[in-house]
Amino acid sequence: MKIAGFEMPSFGVISRDFTASIVVFLVAMPLCMGIAVASGVPPERGLITGIIGGVVVGFLAGSPLQVSGPAAGLAVIVFELVRDKGLSALGPILILAGIIQVIAGIAKLGGWFRAISPAVVHGMLAGIGVLIVVGQFHVLFDATPLSSGLANIAAMPGRLLGLSFDVSGVERAFAIGLLTILTMLGWERFRPAALKQVPGALLGVLAGTLVAFSLGLDVSRVNVPQSIASAIALPGPDLLQKWMDPSILVAALAIAFIASAETLLSAAAVDKMHDGVRTNYNKELRAQGIGNLLCGLAGALPMTGVIVRSSANVQAGAKTRLSTILHGTWILGFVALLPWLLREIPMAALGAVLVVTGWRLVGIAHVRHLFGSYGMLPAAIWAITLILVVVEDLLTGVLVGIALSLLELIPHVRRLRLKVASEDGGRAVQLSGSATFVTLPKLSDALEGLPSGEKVRLDVSKLSTIDHTCAELLKDWLVRRRAAGHPVDVVGASPKFAGLAA
Repeated sequence: MKIAGFEMPSFGVISRDFTASIVVFLVAMPLCMGIAVASGVPPERGLITGIIGGVVVGFLAGSPLQVSGPAAGLAVIVFELVRDKGLSALGPILILAGIIQVIAGIAKLGGWFRAISPAVVHGMLAGIGVLIVVGQFHVLFDATPLSSGLANIAAMPGRLLGLSFDVSGVERAFAIGLLTILTMLGWERFRPAALKQVPGALLGVLAGTLVAFSLGLDVSRVNVPQSIASAIALPGPDLLQKWMDPSILVAALAIAFIASAETLLSAAAVDKMHDGVRTNYNKELRAQGIGNLLCGLAGALPMTGVIVRSSANVQAGAKTRLSTILHGTWILGFVALLPWLLREIPMAALGAVLVVTGWRLVGIAHVRHLFGSYGMLPAAIWAITLILVVVEDLLTGVLVGIALSLLELIPHVRRLRLKVASEDGGRAVQLSGSATFVTLPKLSDALEGLPSGEKVRLDVSKLSTIDHTCAELLKDWLVRRRAAGHPVDVVGASPKFAGLAA
């Protein structure tokens, strides 16, 4: 049965989606608030983004099981925007970024975001992770992060050396932060299998909150309004005037680009986790644009598809988009009915959650994989992108990383064409020429067009070269197809194709 175009699932599916939505809600609550704090905005702004990401984007999304909300990957750029332009500039920037995303989705540019080198994306995320760790480190001491990553790094030893045995507010806050981190890591290491869906971040925040409350500790706590509606900040009458500022336009383009890339790469990762409906990238891009436009109108944080909450959704057994929609509903109900409970959460506990989250974004294992499978250049692109994000800014790091990716094309600049020939009634594809990131959308369409449920043949014997972006796409496609029980016969794979025959 369909209601307003939404197909109602069976009772069994509804029950699984209901359970999964509770898990995602418990994961999302501390992250929504923590990312808002890391972005330099009130925590309720992150909750508003989580609500819009669940209820609105969940309904419209092209990736049914992906969860959208405030993302750690944008925390640094939002922090800098709020610091330099003021909180009032965030709404106009997000409205414009959302419009850009909608236009890009209508123009069917979604597939091109997948062509961004994995080395650049993971280098960007690693740089963001470093900045989050060194910034939120100061929140563990009930202090405010400094204006740049290098300044935060330089001030870290002083914070630790400033601790004393004369316990005061700073030492109490630091103890709450350490307790939160140890609880998170300990639970994730030793939790029983029957409780594997209970998120460590939630238990960490609960532990820190309960200790601070029961001992009456004088530490900084989350400040949220009595009503979530009062947190909505509509754009002022100077909206059009702000759009005339070139720096606002650049910021909107940067957020639209980075949010789109992170969302669509997350959607590709979510597709690997389940055998259900595949992502419609252009539809997902349009949905994200509408979500960011609404976030701008509400004065909230920007959103992306987020892998941590999405993977929790899939692992909890979600089957349809109903789980994502319900998780946004639970956030709305919680902040509407229990705002007093949120005001008991210590800021140091949220900072601790972000320290762990940021550390996990660094992903040293990924650069090892790049170096081991594809050599020095992709690993160097990862490292340079990371360093520039930390010492300069996010946009500089990403743009330089993309520029360096072009170096992979230089040896093949005269033969960049990829030819795709279908055979045997569409059950076989022969690739010839060069498979590089500039031809990735064409390659992706050819692979996804192969019929499911029967054996197919992929002939790569005439490929003269394949870069690491296309190699990763091919390997991911092979793993997903074979895991679904659909056999693939790869013909002509050699060692230079990084294990495609495996």
